[in-house]
Amino acid sequence: MARYTGPRVRISRRFGVPIFGPSKYLERRNYGPGVHGPKSRRKHTDYGLGLIEKQKLRYYYGLMEKQFRGVYERAKQKRGITGETMLQILETRLDNVVYHLGFANSRAAARQMVSHGHITVNGRKVDVSSFALKVNDVVQAKNTNASRQLATKGMEISTSRAVPEWLSLNKEELKGVVMRIPSRDEIQPIANEQAVVEFYSR
Repeated sequence: MARYTGPRVRISRRFGVPIFGPSKYLERRNYGPGVHGPKSRRKHTDYGLGLIEKQKLRYYYGLMEKQFRGVYERAKQKRGITGETMLQILETRLDNVVYHLGFANSRAAARQMVSHGHITVNGRKVDVSSFALKVNDVVQAKNTNASRQLATKGMEISTSRAVPEWLSLNKEELKGVVMRIPSRDEIQPIANEQAVVEFYSR
């Protein structure tokens, strides 16, 4: 599966937010990358602002353009507010839930963990990162030494991150349950999802 493998701090500096997690480098240089970064005062059009918000979300969840567009199209077909529905689809992806449960210390690591077959959903191995989870789905590290060691190591590294209230976690069994679909307030998006919807609906 295609994924972004370029410089991460550069992307965070471009958008002015820690997209890939806290970075001391971003704190020291809180301006855009490149020689013109500190002096840039460029104004953005409505289209440009929508593009920026879309790119923030896309990089944050680690999706390529075609995948992200697919999320928007699915959200548009469902009832409710398209922007919020889009965020809910992104949040309930299997790789994102594995990350939130603390089995991996980054979304990229969570995606790799899933694709390498270390995660089960309702007792069955699932190796598709974009697998859409539903309420009461049980996500667990596969019952092998390698899988349990990976999940345990991830939890040791990610102790500073709290598990969202819409998930429950059993640390001893390395198992989590989707208690409910998160609301927008619980997601606290890194970007303005309404601007993304307007960008795609032009």
